[in-house]
Amino acid sequence: MDERTDLPPSILTDDALLRASGAELVAGNHLEVLRDGKENYPAWEAAIRGARRTVHLEMYIIHDDETGFHFRDLLTEKAREGVKVRVLYDWFGARSILGQKMWKPLREAGGEVLVANRPRLSSLLGWVRRDHRKLLTVDGTVAFVSGLCIGNAWVGEEAWRDTGAKIIGPAVGHAEEAFIDAWRLAGGIVPSGHVPAYEADKQAGDVSVRVVATSPETAGLYRLDLMIAAAAQDYLWLTDAYFLGTSAYIQALRAAARDGVDVRLLVPHGSDIQWIANFSRTSYRSLLEAGVRVFEWNGPMIHAKTAVCDGLWARVGSTNLNLSSWLGNWELDVVIENERIAEQISEMFLEDLANATEIVLMDGDKVRPVQRDTRRRRLTSRVRSSGQSVFTRAISAGSAVNAAVTGKRPLSRAESSSLLSMGLILCAIALAAVFVPVVFAYALAAAFGCIGIFLLAGAIRLRFRQEKKTDVTSSP
Repeated sequence: MDERTDLPPSILTDDALLRASGAELVAGNHLEVLRDGKENYPAWEAAIRGARRTVHLEMYIIHDDETGFHFRDLLTEKAREGVKVRVLYDWFGARSILGQKMWKPLREAGGEVLVANRPRLSSLLGWVRRDHRKLLTVDGTVAFVSGLCIGNAWVGEEAWRDTGAKIIGPAVGHAEEAFIDAWRLAGGIVPSGHVPAYEADKQAGDVSVRVVATSPETAGLYRLDLMIAAAAQDYLWLTDAYFLGTSAYIQALRAAARDGVDVRLLVPHGSDIQWIANFSRTSYRSLLEAGVRVFEWNGPMIHAKTAVCDGLWARVGSTNLNLSSWLGNWELDVVIENERIAEQISEMFLEDLANATEIVLMDGDKVRPVQRDTRRRRLTSRVRSSGQSVFTRAISAGSAVNAAVTGKRPLSRAESSSLLSMGLILCAIALAAVFVPVVFAYALAAAFGCIGIFLLAGAIRLRFRQEKKTDVTSSP
């Protein structure tokens, strides 16, 4: 049958989703969607206070502020009670926290604290890969997967908008496995049988989920996101904090919109990393011309990473729609296949649009008609101007420069300022290279010298390393 209305509710098989994501579908879970710090933090605190055996926390950033110290003190209290507390935080994400002073009380109480992916001589650029996960598990019975880090930014009247999920059921075991893998990779030791395993046949609810734990270069969630964009039949609504979609993903969204799918993207207007928000705007025109609707959040910061499709499928977790998250980081998301939860996240998305401004194309004084919306009233449409600095203008000019050089798409008048900024910067660099070549020579020498030292160190270590014997054993 050729009519879209004759298609089944989902054209994707479980095997296809498993191959794309690398995560099996786990049935029998109870799942709650938690909104912002006001719902996530109290739930985390209650779970930690009730811990009897283990608390595992894998967190990109734990700020050294009031909120960070509060959770550290909770963990320290449980460690003193004999609960095994393990904390893994990212070296780069928590770069302002040297760790010795912040975590001394927990270590003295018997807790363990490790830092993920410190710079190493054996990996010249390995430090750019980040443990960007936000995961808390307690006693192997409950897991929290979210976009929230721990810090004051998620509390108070100006709190960041974010989303998390609480899971009880067999899927908790998969979250525990993800933590243990990351812990061991950071050099930690987990005694056999020390981590409580959730009984796989113990049902806690009616929600089926996939715990997608990605690592650098595995691209499991990237493949899944592309597949969902291609399979969407009715709508695909996305919320993302740092949107820098690849050409393949942007084309997937454009193709879906042109095929009649209601594709919407909600991103920040003001961001804690403003150049990303500015650079993200270079992709707006391409999306809008295809019928994708783009909204910018009016609040302090929207940090959530969620997706919902066709009232059947949803995603909550740590992965942003950019190459760093898709291919460069350790990330963790829960992919939900449940109509009730998908509907809940859809309603949450529509509520968020009430505090967002839609971006529309402008042709002189004419505004292109907004795509028909049968689910919600039209929002006030206006185009925001961005007060970019010279630096961020230079960065966001990349798309325009590429178009100018390759001629792959026509340029708009609005992009003239980006081209001007980039042109001036490149000319300044060229002039500096001509008149002060010694400076460039020293810079290049230092760069190549560092690379050479790293390579020599790695070669010497490999040359004189003793090969380890591997025993192959079979398990019953």
